[in-house]
Amino acid sequence: MTKVDLFDYELPEQLIAQYPCEERDGSRLLVVTRNTGTLEDRFFSDLPGYLRAGDVLVLNDSRVIHTRLLGSKQETGAHIELFLLKHKEGDSSTWEALARPARRLKPGDIVVFKEPAPVFSAEAGSHPNEPVSVGLRARVIEKSDAGSVIVSLEHEGDLYEVLDRVGHVPLPPYIDRADERIDVSRYQTVFADEPGSVAAPTAGLHFTPELLQGLRQKGVEIARVTLHVGLGTFRPVQCAEIEDHPMHEEFYHISEEAAVVINRAKAEGRRVVCVGTTSVRTLESAVVQDPGDSGTVASVAPGWGSTDIFIYPGGRGFAIADALITNFHLPKSTLLMLVSAFYDREKTLEAYKHAVIEAYRFFSYGDAMFLQ
Repeated sequence: MTKVDLFDYELPEQLIAQYPCEERDGSRLLVVTRNTGTLEDRFFSDLPGYLRAGDVLVLNDSRVIHTRLLGSKQETGAHIELFLLKHKEGDSSTWEALARPARRLKPGDIVVFKEPAPVFSAEAGSHPNEPVSVGLRARVIEKSDAGSVIVSLEHEGDLYEVLDRVGHVPLPPYIDRADERIDVSRYQTVFADEPGSVAAPTAGLHFTPELLQGLRQKGVEIARVTLHVGLGTFRPVQCAEIEDHPMHEEFYHISEEAAVVINRAKAEGRRVVCVGTTSVRTLESAVVQDPGDSGTVASVAPGWGSTDIFIYPGGRGFAIADALITNFHLPKSTLLMLVSAFYDREKTLEAYKHAVIEAYRFFSYGDAMFLQ
C-alpha cells in the first residue's frame, strides 16, 4: 500500500495562478527528459523544438460549459445557486446538480435564471442593468441528503447556447475570485468543440492556432479525442492509502479517424504525445491490445465509453502515451499521482521543487511541463 502523504509538497500561495498568462503560449514550460533526469526552463512557444515529424499530438477537444447558475425560486424569490455536474445519458435536459442552499429546495420547486442586460431591452421591457429572462428554468425532480438535486432544465433554443449566456464560468476553487469576461475565452482551449466539461482540460490552454499550424507544417500529426472533465477532478484523496481511493467516472469518445492515426503511430514506433492527463486517461482506458510480455503493439478502440481509471505508481503502466504535456497539479491529487507514475515519484517531486524555486505558476491558469 502506498501512503497518500508521499505525494505532498510545499507550495507558496502566491504561486497559484489567479489569471491566465497574457499570451497563451507565453507560459513557461519545464522540459523534463525522463531517461536523464535533466530539467530545462523554457517557454511554451518553444514546444515545437521538442516535437518532431511523425509525432502524434493528442488533444482533448471537450468544451467547458457555463455550469454555475445563479437564480431564484419562482415561488419566493429566494436566491439559489446550482452547479450542474452531468446530464443523464441520452437526455441533455435532466441533470445532477449541487444546490446552495439546498435546504431551500424540495421536489417540484422551480428555479428561474436570467441574463444580465447591459443595455436597454425594449423587447423585454426592461431598464438598463435589469436582468432579462432567457427562458431557462430548472424544475427539481429529486433531492438527496448530500445537497445534490436532479433537475429538469426547461429552455428555449439550444441549451448550451443558453448556458453560455446565463451561466458563469466554473472556475476551480483555488482561483479566489469571481469569474470575469477574460475567463469566457481563456478558460477554454482554442480547439474546444464538444460541450460537456465542468472544468477545463488545462494543458490545452497554452496552445494557439498559430502554434498548432506550425506543428502541422513540421509534420506533427494531430488527433482529437474527447473526455468530459467532471467536478471529481478537484476531489481530494481523503484516504490514507492511494489504493483505497474511489475514482470518479467520466465519459470519453475516440473517433475512428483518431484511432487510426494513433494506432498507426504505435505500429510504426512513432511517439504519441498526450496533451493533458485527460488525454492519457482516455487512451489508456481504450486499450484493446496491451503489449505486456507478448511483444505485440498496443492499440486503442474507437467509440464512446466511461472510465474511472486510476493510474498511480505501482499500478498499471502506460500502453499508449509516450510523452506528456501537463500543468502542475495539487499536492496529494490523483493527477500528481498519474504524473508520478509516468515518470517517477521522487523525481517528479524534485521537478516540482525546482518549479517552486524558479517561481513557476501553478494549477489551471499556471505553467506547464513536458515530460519526454
